[in-house]
Amino acid sequence: MRKRSHWAWGYEDRFPSDEARRDLAARVAMLLQVDAPKLKALPALDSARVSESRFEGRNINFLDCDRETRIRHTYGRGYPDVLRGYQGDFLAAPDAVAFPESDDEVLEILQWAGTEGVKVVPYGGGTSVVGGVERDSSRGPVVSLSLRKMNRVLDVDVLSRSALIEGGALGPEIEQSLAPRNLTLRHFPQSFEFSTLGGWIATRAGGHFATVYTHIEDLVQSLRMVTPSGIFETRRLPASGAGPSPERFVAGSEGTLGVITRAWMRVFERPSWRGSASVYFATLREGAEAVRAIAQSQLHPHNCRLLDPYEALINNVPSEGGAVLLLGFESSGASRRAALEEALALALANGGRAPRGIREKVNGERGDDASAETWRQAFLDGPYLQSALATLGVIADTFETACTWSELDELLTTVRERVEATMRDVAGKGILTCRFTHVYSDGPAPYFTFIMPGRAGHELSQWLAVKQAASEALLACGATITHHHAVGRVHLPWFEREASPLFLRALQAAKDELDPHAVLNPGVLLPKR
Repeated sequence: MRKRSHWAWGYEDRFPSDEARRDLAARVAMLLQVDAPKLKALPALDSARVSESRFEGRNINFLDCDRETRIRHTYGRGYPDVLRGYQGDFLAAPDAVAFPESDDEVLEILQWAGTEGVKVVPYGGGTSVVGGVERDSSRGPVVSLSLRKMNRVLDVDVLSRSALIEGGALGPEIEQSLAPRNLTLRHFPQSFEFSTLGGWIATRAGGHFATVYTHIEDLVQSLRMVTPSGIFETRRLPASGAGPSPERFVAGSEGTLGVITRAWMRVFERPSWRGSASVYFATLREGAEAVRAIAQSQLHPHNCRLLDPYEALINNVPSEGGAVLLLGFESSGASRRAALEEALALALANGGRAPRGIREKVNGERGDDASAETWRQAFLDGPYLQSALATLGVIADTFETACTWSELDELLTTVRERVEATMRDVAGKGILTCRFTHVYSDGPAPYFTFIMPGRAGHELSQWLAVKQAASEALLACGATITHHHAVGRVHLPWFEREASPLFLRALQAAKDELDPHAVLNPGVLLPKR
């Protein structure tokens, strides 16, 4: 079996080779106008520094205190996680890891934890970039809970186009199980290979598609969540007006209310037609006007991704020196070429150029042009690239948001001014890029990447300064602190300011009912200690 890295993103055998890292170092030197960073050795699992388990010597049958297992469940994969892992610092490892195989076992673990004063952190796939799966060592013993053994597609209702899936199922496992019936969940976040259905629902994950059914909660038909107070289960219905939606209540709870163990999910017939076009603009703002026109046209493209010049350059997407819009449509039935042509006409009417025109494919082949294919691969390789940059002493991370179209100009200006000024202060220089990941009729979801030189021993403080500047800029412009990365621990200070105080008190009251001993994921989402 392929092994995941104990500290970096993804599979060990996909981590960039030394030759690839040397090439990356040369590219970074050119981009940042600095000397090429020197290659350093990659960390070995044996050299990791790990705290002692507080369960060592206690024979509790559902706890695994193995050193390597604890190391592999210490962090998510945000920049601070990768950096600490690269430095061999796993002192925040959980005291044990639990691998339940049924709802009854999950309930047993949670109720035992409440009795013993133990905290439980649902791990999902361990891909959190906001500190959502990390132990808080000040709160006593901590168990990381993994649903790795609860990863099946249990049932498929072809007539109703829905599937019953366990919370620990990874993206590829879901798609492989649905493929023989020509079905797909159609949810492809960047973490698709390594994240789980339960994690997607718990964090209100956004998929790869730009419009319509891009958020996982839109695909939830019903769900089951195991809480310390018992089983929270909703009815399987296409829709209901019977009070507030319990499914929406659970979505975004980030492991603080319970463990999502299964859900009936809406699925779709796999696409048989795809069409796409690349459209070039002089500037990102010009491209944004075209994207707004398309988003408000009700044409609903599956891809409407706008990249600024730096974003295109870093991902090797041709942009002719300006911004580029990757536009795509797909269908499981008749061709949607007419809709693609209409969307392309809107883009051209707003200053765009599409010299390569439209490309289309049928029978499940990819229909995107070369630029979209290049972008897709860069999208999947991006987290590997971030981990590799950390080994070169380069700080690279992202932050994302959503705002109304009327707030966009102020947001782009304010974020750029504040973040670039902070990078100059803490690193001397840096690059800030922007792309739109999702678009709505009332606004876009801008996604920013910052890259700057790190100073040995000061990388975390440099990162934090930029993260704080970016977060303050987002809230100052009326944007959200996160569109799809979740709150976790990293975004909590700004979430407390974004959310209504009364809503936070209501949410805390719900937690007090479902988790009376505050067992689950302390320090995440809820400000009460």
